[in-house]
Amino acid sequence: MDNNIDPREKRRSRREFLSTALAAPIFAAELSSSLQSNNISVASPDGKVRFEILSREQPRLTYHVTFGNKEVIEASALGIVIDGVDLCQGVVIGKTERYRLNERYGWRGVHSEAVNHCNGAKLSLKHTKSNTSFTLEARAFNDGVAFRFVAPGDERLRVPDETTAFTLPPGSAVWYHDLEGHYEGMHTRKEIAEVKAGEWAAPPLTFKLANSAGYASITEAALANYAGMGLQADGRRGFDLRLGHAHPASYPFRLRYAADVERLKQPAAIAGTITTPWRVVMIGADLNALVNCDIVSHVSPPPDNKLFPAGIKTGWLKPGRAVWKYLDGGENTLEEVKNFSRLAGELGFEYQVVEGFWSRWSETQMREAVGFSRQHKVGLLFWKHSRDLRTPEARKQFFDLCQRIGVVGAKIDFFDHEAKETIDLYQTLLREAAEHKLIVDFHGANKPAGEARAWPNEMTREGIYGLEHRRTPAWAPVNTALPFTRMLAGHADYTPVHFGERRKETSWAHQIASAAIFTSPLLIYGAHPKNILANPAVEIIKSIPSVWDETIALPASEIGELAAFARRSGSTWFLAIMNGSTARTIKIPLAFLGGGKYQVTLARDQKDEAAAVTIENISVGRNDSLTVEMRAGGGFIARFAK
Repeated sequence: MDNNIDPREKRRSRREFLSTALAAPIFAAELSSSLQSNNISVASPDGKVRFEILSREQPRLTYHVTFGNKEVIEASALGIVIDGVDLCQGVVIGKTERYRLNERYGWRGVHSEAVNHCNGAKLSLKHTKSNTSFTLEARAFNDGVAFRFVAPGDERLRVPDETTAFTLPPGSAVWYHDLEGHYEGMHTRKEIAEVKAGEWAAPPLTFKLANSAGYASITEAALANYAGMGLQADGRRGFDLRLGHAHPASYPFRLRYAADVERLKQPAAIAGTITTPWRVVMIGADLNALVNCDIVSHVSPPPDNKLFPAGIKTGWLKPGRAVWKYLDGGENTLEEVKNFSRLAGELGFEYQVVEGFWSRWSETQMREAVGFSRQHKVGLLFWKHSRDLRTPEARKQFFDLCQRIGVVGAKIDFFDHEAKETIDLYQTLLREAAEHKLIVDFHGANKPAGEARAWPNEMTREGIYGLEHRRTPAWAPVNTALPFTRMLAGHADYTPVHFGERRKETSWAHQIASAAIFTSPLLIYGAHPKNILANPAVEIIKSIPSVWDETIALPASEIGELAAFARRSGSTWFLAIMNGSTARTIKIPLAFLGGGKYQVTLARDQKDEAAAVTIENISVGRNDSLTVEMRAGGGFIARFAK
């Protein structure tokens, strides 16, 4: 992988949105094969991934997904239900409209440019008994598939549900957590044969196929005007799609919204055309393919040109690093906020997140905090409970205040549910925040589902089991699973890096590496800024960006055991490794580097002390390797500069 990028390629990657959508017939060979088998299929551009509707003669619509002619999703039901009628039971398939997409657009997080190249098809369907016409749309990418239903309608209210399932091949290993903590749960590994009927799984649900056939992960995208998707095991290697009203109310929701638990068990009605979110299956031969998969953003709508005239490059949308007074001490005072901004400035960080105590200040004090922070080139985000933003009047008052006094964004908390009305609230908040030129961090949230494509002012969201959870027995198995499970859906506000007791058994090097591995364009550090400044690895920490031009999940990675990433920002590379619960020594070839020599600053574990790092400075080239010895729960990070 050569770093000597052609200047024309650089110019192209800087362009925000280069899109070419070409309607064209799919290859004749594929069409002929489909007709001969009486199935309807859509193949990826490279021909390895295939989404296939099985036999037109079956009583209900059924599909499967293959990768290199091996099953990824076995024969499974497709189903959209409207007003209690399963439209995929007793359905007639009409014409198939095929198309291709080939576009590039600027992106943020794992890499700076996304390439959307896929083959698609729209199947015209009719439910015979109700005479209802609707469409199934499917797309096949080189790294997965996506499909959705569209059911036209007038302004009459109708209630949708779904009966789609995902049946995993025998021998698969799966990683998931339940919904008790909403989307804040620890991913555990199970053999698919051990998964019991009735178990709940919060997407993304990642699985490893038997016999080294690859990896896959199930989630959703373009979630709007609809309830969120959960998955429930059927005890027969399958997971059934369940909408938000059917999810068990999480503990945080029962705690904060007890009066709404029964009400939100009722399915939500939708006026007009019903368009389901895209059901996404990411697929790859290795973990690197999953980490770099952009299907969630590909199938989500692009940003509104009126609100974001330059897309993600719109001037007020600035990724960056933030300090945060919550996990590592500090007073809830104006003076402490000013102190944190001063220290953030010393670190070169761009933001500070201020918790809810700001609301006790006068507007004069708010302006003082904003003004002082600006002097240190630090923008403030104010925390707000989502319950206090449920009316247009309340939102206008809060967003007007933020804009008037110069606050740059909001951290909005405690959603705790995926009912349609909650999903609608996310969309409304993003739109109205954008109208006020405010960036957003959602907490107490569900998984991301492409919102950052349509609303690039969403810089991060929680929906992850992060360092706020003090009672975690061990962090190493949690952290080494997250890049290949939850983070496949998109950015995550884990609030990484802590040098005190919250880190549990993990080492300082592990903690620092987490900042370079966990993707969050608004990268909010858990450690007190004075403790970052006092750390021997401070110069490495100060140089870790919050967005990347390129990411490689290295072959040494294994879910729940080791996360090893090479990431590039400009001409500078970082190698970051988080180790799991077993001490190990690994050798990492540096073939990802460009030509020439690199000056390397690295931070290693100390064998006899987790709360310490050893700093070294060396020179290497792409033909060299690094031998990395790590303690249990240990880590490693290195910066390679030309």
